Amino acid sequence: MPTKKHDTTAPGELRVMIVDSDTERSRNLRGALTLAGYRVVAELRESIALPDAVQGLKPHIVIVAADSPDRDTLEHISLTTRNAPRPVVMFTQERASETIRAAVRAGVSAYVVDGLSPDRIRPILEVACARFEAHQALADRLADTERQLVERKTVEKAKGLLMQRRGLSEEAAYRELRQLAMQTGKRLAEVAETLLAAAHLL
Repeated sequence: MPTKKHDTTAPGELRVMIVDSDTERSRNLRGALTLAGYRVVAELRESIALPDAVQGLKPHIVIVAADSPDRDTLEHISLTTRNAPRPVVMFTQERASETIRAAVRAGVSAYVVDGLSPDRIRPILEVACARFEAHQALADRLADTERQLVERKTVEKAKGLLMQRRGLSEEAAYRELRQLAMQTGKRLAEVAETLLAAAHLL
């Protein structure tokens, strides 16, 4: 999912969703966020509602406050960040390293212990956004590299098929693929995929 560049977006333009079963703490957090210039679009009492709420309201940042995040909460965060990636900040009292690692694996960008104070809200969210963007950029580059490798293999297979079935040289086979791509207005990898799928007709 495309995300806004948080380093160029004013706090007031950022939509924040809170997940906290503690009504009073959630209300205080909303107040601190509002004072910091953020817009709170929802306060959820249960994490089970998180995936659907994020899809519907499309917040830029999700804040989860929990004394000790349980397995269900982490699973709902994981589902959310997998389907609709965005920065997730967790405020908690849980210091166990195992829980911290599980939260990071679930997609939490910032895990903050004993840090729920108004004067720290903005810097914590800014750091979380920066970390999220860096992670997304790395993931995008990795996905692009993997896609290129798959496409290269597909083209090589299609070339091999043409060489075998039509007795073409490697250069001639590649040239034919390029000509087909230009004629159809498709990418070379797409033409190669189509050719391999229709191999039984050659």
